Amino acid sequence: MKKIISEKVIRIIKNKANLEKELDVKLNIIGKEITIIGEPEEEYIAEKVIEAIDFGFPIPSALSIKKEEFLFEILNIKEYTNQKDFERVRGRIIGKDGKALKTISTLSNCHIELSGNKLGIIGEAECIKNAEEACKLLIKGTKHSNVYSYLEKHGHSEPLLDLGLKEAKSTGKNKKINKQ
Repeated sequence: MKKIISEKVIRIIKNKANLEKELDVKLNIIGKEITIIGEPEEEYIAEKVIEAIDFGFPIPSALSIKKEEFLFEILNIKEYTNQKDFERVRGRIIGKDGKALKTISTLSNCHIELSGNKLGIIGEAECIKNAEEACKLLIKGTKHSNVYSYLEKHGHSEPLLDLGLKEAKSTGKNKKINKQ
């Protein structure tokens, strides 16, 4: 039996039946305190899922933590910047209309949420490492295009959604051959 405190307990209450079914645990909710009852492994997974929901992740994204290879990590932005640059750094990570955050999420194959001064990441260990590094590069001031290139190089080999970030490869039709 595990007890955790949730600030967004309303979201848990609204989805209690679904969460209990998906996580194979019993949830008792009193005020902001959530008691998780089940097998130790299921309790641990349920705790991580509830932490992710409390962080701000949508329920389906948080439930992906159930997969054995998926993890939930939190990156504190304030560890990498000073107070005066904090709002600028948050803006760089979010991007115009959330485009930068969505692009990093897509290229790293992770679910990413920004809440206050923390960045929550759900994904496979290697993907999380790449997403964290990309966010650290943005915090340091690296151009967005260079961060996206980094993710494309260090990402997984399966084809990704084409975001139009790569240059078109030449077909070689107009190349001159120099014979010496």
